[in-house]
Amino acid sequence: MSFDSSDRTSVPRRTLLGGAGAAAAVAALAACGASTDTAGDPPQAQPPTTTAPPGPDAQVVAAVADVPVGGGVLIEGKRLVLTQPTEGDFCAFLALCTHQGCNITSVEGDTIVCACHGSKFALDGSVVQGPAKRPLKSQPVEARGTDLVVG
Repeated sequence: MSFDSSDRTSVPRRTLLGGAGAAAAVAALAACGASTDTAGDPPQAQPPTTTAPPGPDAQVVAAVADVPVGGGVLIEGKRLVLTQPTEGDFCAFLALCTHQGCNITSVEGDTIVCACHGSKFALDGSVVQGPAKRPLKSQPVEARGTDLVVG
């Protein structure tokens, strides 16, 4: 194959392919270095999703007095976690860990615990300790008199 120096638009095939291969290699290496996987990073606090007030099919799930201020309770029969971060401020969450769907196992003080893989959540459902990266799924809850209504 000859290369005519008077025709500057002609590029030998080997040079073209070699340059394309080098560009692809650089792109692949750059993609490896720019990973957005945060598996080794500490969990990022994310606000829980907000919900609308309970609907007409809402159910009484507990008494207001059953949920301590600055704590919470697990309602196993309903697969719910009810919390009261501050007096009169109630939250309800599905009792399923957002990591791999294990059941939440307890509420210890101001921490919602999934013993399956060690995830912990704050009373507002946000991640305190991974491996979970997403907040707990909130449910509509409302205090109606002495009852807590969810649904």
